[in-house]
Amino acid sequence: MIPLYTQEQFDNAKSTDKLLCQCYQCNDAFLILKKYITHELKHNNNQCKFCSKLCYTSNKDTKTIINCSNCNTTFKKRCAIQTKNNFCSQSCSTSYNNKHKSHGTRRSKLESYLETQLTILYPNLLIDYNKKDAIGSELDIFIPSLNLAFELNGIFHYEPIYGSGKLDQIQNNDQNKFKLCIENKIDLCIIDTSAQKYVKPTTSQKYLDIITNIINQRTSLIS
Repeated sequence: MIPLYTQEQFDNAKSTDKLLCQCYQCNDAFLILKKYITHELKHNNNQCKFCSKLCYTSNKDTKTIINCSNCNTTFKKRCAIQTKNNFCSQSCSTSYNNKHKSHGTRRSKLESYLETQLTILYPNLLIDYNKKDAIGSELDIFIPSLNLAFELNGIFHYEPIYGSGKLDQIQNNDQNKFKLCIENKIDLCIIDTSAQKYVKPTTSQKYLDIITNIINQRTSLIS
């Protein structure tokens, strides 16, 4: 506690007398029994530092109030971790990283997994990933020799995670990409991956099966 009493007042007070102290949290003055102060000085249990349970609880909260680097919303973050950017949600983190990426293509774990598996399954088949060569717009997976492409559409293509305006923009881009594929005689297969919450081999296998089945059907027709 922060004493507002003198040593003389403390020495002369009985154990049931109240002495004036200052709260560590709100800085208000409050009275507390001498016996509690004596116990605090002996055991250092921090109970007598605060004028109320509310101040005691508030002082225990180690979260720091900061602003989200994406939407500027104020939120609490446990422990003041020194990071360049802080986000109030995973959506804001994803949105910020997409808007501020300085190089390369931001690819999902599912896309990386599928590329690895398809490379193993079709070592002699040229497959392009995230290239714009074919239609001037990025295709997730494109197989030139088969005139076949795949788009992996997650939740952001179907629900307004970043707002209705962003959803309209994404869906308009999807429609334009589909038209460009038709114009370039490319069969575009759109795969809805929005149900996948966690990317693991077990949850990704069904998407790999869809792609391989279509590839196998196409190659069997050509041969």
